[in-house]
Amino acid sequence: MISRRQLLLSSSAGATLLGLRTLATGLPISIFLDPRRALAAAAAACPTGKAQFVIFSTSGQGDPINACAPGSYTDPGIVHSADPMLAPKAITLAGTSWNAAAPWATLPQSVLDRACFFHLATNTPVHPKEPNVLKLMESTKGDEMLPSLLAKELAPCLGTIQAQPISLGASSPSEGLTYAGRALPRIPPLALKATLTSPKGALTDLQKLRDQTLSQLYDVYKNEATQAERDYIDSLVTSQAQVRSIRQDLLEQLTSIADNGPDAQVLAAVTLIQMKVTPVITIHIPFGGDNHRDIALATESSETAAGIATIASLMTQLKNVGLSDQVTLMSLNVFGRTLAKGNEDGRQHNADHQVSFAIGSGLRGGVIGGVAKTDKDYGALPIDSKTGAGSTSGDIAPLDTLASFGRTMLAAAGVPSAAIDVEIPSGKTVAAALA
Repeated sequence: MISRRQLLLSSSAGATLLGLRTLATGLPISIFLDPRRALAAAAAACPTGKAQFVIFSTSGQGDPINACAPGSYTDPGIVHSADPMLAPKAITLAGTSWNAAAPWATLPQSVLDRACFFHLATNTPVHPKEPNVLKLMESTKGDEMLPSLLAKELAPCLGTIQAQPISLGASSPSEGLTYAGRALPRIPPLALKATLTSPKGALTDLQKLRDQTLSQLYDVYKNEATQAERDYIDSLVTSQAQVRSIRQDLLEQLTSIADNGPDAQVLAAVTLIQMKVTPVITIHIPFGGDNHRDIALATESSETAAGIATIASLMTQLKNVGLSDQVTLMSLNVFGRTLAKGNEDGRQHNADHQVSFAIGSGLRGGVIGGVAKTDKDYGALPIDSKTGAGSTSGDIAPLDTLASFGRTMLAAAGVPSAAIDVEIPSGKTVAAALA
């Protein structure tokens, strides 16, 4: 209805303007580019009807999440921080009680009901292998990273400006993203704030942009659109009052950003999702980091508590803007940490055990897999693909748990099983993790 060239050239922001038009009008980008195919294309792109935006936390530091997560308190030989702040406390996941570090119990039960903790092996103890882990150790089609696979599959359904994920929190080169083999830039929260909240920033004229866009649509709407297309557009159009509220809310969110830390990354990620810029945003939530010389595991304790507080803040923000059921939080780090006695003043790299957490409407609260003693330390158990339990008789070997995690996360985000089979041909989807 409005030519693609006209849209792309009407602002120096280029693609950003497409998202702003969507934000200002409530209409998906497909309406601007090809309205008569919009409904059919959306239906074809979203066969599950469960497509999610994804906020993806990743770290090349190898944080000791595996030392504080549910499922890691089953063996008394596992060393946990002695700090009272991380004392074990019972939490309920899908009706089952699990011990976990106390900060996990601060999350509302409604969040824990959709919180899944996945025990897996990344099969590397090397920091610079973070990109390989994000590629599920060469288990993905075309060696695509998991955040990029998610973005590619979800973009058509969500109608975002771009398919490429956005990195807000990469703290080292190993945390950088690629998409279709191309390196992607990092956009820190302060840079996003500077771009969008300046006196001539894109958000300051949303109302004007709404009226201008609807005016451009009017002739075609009146003279060419079918009744079904008119009804579809009418059901989505955002009012002027709503636009004023959107503009004010987003500006207030962004102007409060004071640094590039985890809380700022979360706030920026929620803003980008509201603007429908991309399906996937990566952030970095620290959980103890590279803690070889962490005396009495003090950093592990403080960062774990702070990290879970950041998760709680994210869940509150999503609830406040009505996105709790549309956004899934996932994590995947390069490796976990050693757990056996002798690790009270710092932990070593563990290629055999890492815990990823995921929280979203497509997930069923619980613990997938488990941990057991090995000759070296502790490692991930095989997983029963039907029940999700960790068991020596499980049909998912530890070597395949990383690929199975990727498949399960794609399913949780609403990607159809046929597409999952193509993108990650190895491993098995763990149905017990899915809502």
